[in-house]
Amino acid sequence: MPETAATKLLSTEERATLLAIAREAIVAHLDRRPAPLLDPRSETPRLLAPGAPFVTVRVDGDLRGCIGTTRFERPLRQVTAELAVSAASQDRRFDSIGRDERSALAIAVSVLTPLAPARIDAIEIGRHGLVVRCRGRSGLLLPQVASERGWDAPTFLAETSRKAGLPANAWRQPDAQVHWFEAECFSDDGRD
Repeated sequence: MPETAATKLLSTEERATLLAIAREAIVAHLDRRPAPLLDPRSETPRLLAPGAPFVTVRVDGDLRGCIGTTRFERPLRQVTAELAVSAASQDRRFDSIGRDERSALAIAVSVLTPLAPARIDAIEIGRHGLVVRCRGRSGLLLPQVASERGWDAPTFLAETSRKAGLPANAWRQPDAQVHWFEAECFSDDGRD
């Protein structure tokens, strides 16, 4: 398997750099100025490798956006910057982050491993994230969602199906595909 950003753990410095990249991209967007040039510290092999992050933004502890990708197509540092802006401004479930909210903004990044077919009997809460695909729809929940909400594996599967806009039992259908992944999760507010 080719090396991706998720095949090795990120260093403390790389985590801090990704969080800074995400914050700087959001602030530039809020100020209606071009995204800043990427810091030379972000030129590590892991941050230059193709990566699949999810960026979560909270204001005063409340979820205000979470957008990501499962595709390993572009450098992790670049995708993180782009998805940070999307999470802050394009998550249709929430109002866009306003300029006056930046001081209360908290950012989390989850760097995913590649998707793999899940073994339903081996799903570990807190370790695995899930994707359910069925009838042309797809839903994804990060590993920390099930832990934070105290779900067991069947509930996690049902909620991932619901996230796709499907019935809770869709994951059991013969045409359903269930994939899992792991994620390295970190934030600038200690919620990881």
